[in-house]
Amino acid sequence: MSTVTDVLIDRLRGRMPRLAIVLGSGLGGLVDTIDDPVRIAYADLPGFPESGVSGHAGEVVAGHVGSTPVMMLSGRVHYYEHGKADAMRVPLEALQGIGVTHLILTNSAGSLREAMPPGSVMRITDHINFAGANPLFGEPSDRRFVGMTNAYDPDLSARLTAAAEATGTDLHEGVYMWFSGPSFETPAEIRMARTLGADAVGMSTVPEVILARFLGLKVAAASVITNFAAGMTGGELSHQETKDMAPVGGKRLAALLNRMIGDMA
Repeated sequence: MSTVTDVLIDRLRGRMPRLAIVLGSGLGGLVDTIDDPVRIAYADLPGFPESGVSGHAGEVVAGHVGSTPVMMLSGRVHYYEHGKADAMRVPLEALQGIGVTHLILTNSAGSLREAMPPGSVMRITDHINFAGANPLFGEPSDRRFVGMTNAYDPDLSARLTAAAEATGTDLHEGVYMWFSGPSFETPAEIRMARTLGADAVGMSTVPEVILARFLGLKVAAASVITNFAAGMTGGELSHQETKDMAPVGGKRLAALLNRMIGDMA
């Protein structure tokens, strides 16, 4: 029986990228920056989970950005969909299996800082796992004790910063706090998050960072800010707002990533 890695290798037709990017809510348009793309639906890859969240296409797209081979995962599965923190384990293991060594994670997030409004881009410098779940629950080996001191690779992070400077993109930096979702946070929870040192909040990414480090991948991550967090404006939050605003910051993130990827050739 073919494994998901075997299927990927066959369908990629010789493309063997070392860099992969996971695209968050409303950021699927970034796949349009790929030249000569090969598209593979998650449904065609054994064990790949299919997201039930609008704004996530659910496909692998591989090709080149400039002269750099790259693969993008357009869509992810979230903990809140099935209560499984390891929902993205098969895709990440498949990436490792075909030789991917570097992973960039993107998401849409809510800002806790007035100086970081919707449409901004934030490089994640660290995270707080407030959800408390872990994708390595049940892992039988001692490999489960993964060090997270340098979860976000210094070299990849420096490349993001350099690309932002080169493109004139205003790149914020901050700590991302993972809430389980799917309900949005309360104003009290946001006040707590700010007290604990968070700069942005969201419902993804952290499990993937843990899995990636478990698999030995080097990681960087960026958030597109789609809204101010609960209680900051007096208005109610919605997923539609996330989908509407993500492309605004997504254009900034696309320019930054295109420059970064080109410099990695």
